[in-house]
Amino acid sequence: MGGDNGISVTVPAAVRFAHRIADVHFLLVGDETKIKKSLNHSKPRDPNQFEIIPCNEVITGEDAVESALRHKKGSTMHVAIKLVSEQKADACISAGNTGALMAISRLILKTLDGIKRPAIASAIPNISGGGTYVLDLGANVDCTPQHLQQFAIMGTALVQAIEEIDNPTLGLLNIGHETHKGNDVVRKTYSLLQESGLNFIGNVEGDDIFKSKCNVVVCDGFVGNVMLKTSEGLAKMISQKLKKRFLHSFFTKLIAFIAKPVLSKFKEEVDNRRYNGAVFLGLKGVVVKSHGSADSLAFKHAIYKAYSAIKFDILNKISVKVGELQSTEVSEQISNNTEHA
Repeated sequence: MGGDNGISVTVPAAVRFAHRIADVHFLLVGDETKIKKSLNHSKPRDPNQFEIIPCNEVITGEDAVESALRHKKGSTMHVAIKLVSEQKADACISAGNTGALMAISRLILKTLDGIKRPAIASAIPNISGGGTYVLDLGANVDCTPQHLQQFAIMGTALVQAIEEIDNPTLGLLNIGHETHKGNDVVRKTYSLLQESGLNFIGNVEGDDIFKSKCNVVVCDGFVGNVMLKTSEGLAKMISQKLKKRFLHSFFTKLIAFIAKPVLSKFKEEVDNRRYNGAVFLGLKGVVVKSHGSADSLAFKHAIYKAYSAIKFDILNKISVKVGELQSTEVSEQISNNTEHA
């Protein structure tokens, strides 16, 4: 029910996804009458792939997080996440209020053992035609080196699952490539990542995200969110300026017509709809947040993110990685204590 477009986007996207993937089953949480109408209009190939969970209370974009937690416990968001916690669903996908979704997910699902804070991760288009996964994108403004180290582990597991890359490369977002650059938290994180056993390539700068220098980039939520919104704003500005210039005169319109195949391919490669779907990592359940303004194509990609996370067992991969790290830390601590004694 959430997002700018609600059912007019979410239900058709689910139907289109079900056309491609036969083993998926959707629990559609929301207004039963409206969902039925949208389902009939979308014409699913197999109606048995869809089940409606009636719920009329909705958290809006204007609702404060505390209000959503305390006063809207019967909302579609609460119900959907409870379905995950009760193992009646494998994942929850929403285009609704991001803060409320994270808060409710954390309250109901809890974090995985050993995970101090969940993080938001998503892909940013890069020059290779793929995406660079960045986290955190806004869940944690203030982070310790240990938090960032855990984000690195979770981001690596996510890319292994969704992109099927065995040993993803990892970079630490900084103001320079040199090891002495950055604040105290970033420098300490650098040392932790060097010893983590991950495929850490060192510090990366903001432009490296778009150069496809590594598969995963780690930063705190303040930096990540500013970077994300800046890049989205820049992409929109370039798109609007190009359109304006090509429509300037008959001659420029003719050039645009001739260049249409190239422009179409360029638009496809940088289309942020293809990268829609931010995964909430570190929870005892898969939760994916779609952009609020997503259209049907974009929301379908968010569904794919959730499906891939389930298919490749991302929760178990994160748990195993965190467990390995904790075992290493305990062993090192015992070794250090023995040497000191």
